[in-house]
Amino acid sequence: MASSSAEDTIRNLMDKGTYDRLEKDLSKVKGDISALADQLSDALSTFTGSARKQARRGYRQAREQVDSMVSDASERGSAAMETAQDMASSLEETIEDAIQQRPIAAVGLAIGLGFLIGVTWRR
Repeated sequence: MASSSAEDTIRNLMDKGTYDRLEKDLSKVKGDISALADQLSDALSTFTGSARKQARRGYRQAREQVDSMVSDASERGSAAMETAQDMASSLEETIEDAIQQRPIAAVGLAIGLGFLIGVTWRR
């Protein structure tokens, strides 16, 4: 009600042509504001889509890097395991050769080691 009395007061103060121009200008401003709101909405949608694409791209790259690191770690672990198996096999062959070349010394060494382990175990 207050707006209609204000409109009536403005109409009384202005002539018809001025009031009509003011009404047209106000209508244009409303249209401009509506168009600006639409443009802002479109810009926000574009920005959101772009941000979503960048996030997906970043996730994909991070996943590829993690997969690569896991693959590298697996390969290194396999290589280390093969090296350890080769060293164990080599050590076994060396011990067998030493026992075959000096059987009495090997038995004496085994008895001595057994004695030391037994004494240490008691404590």
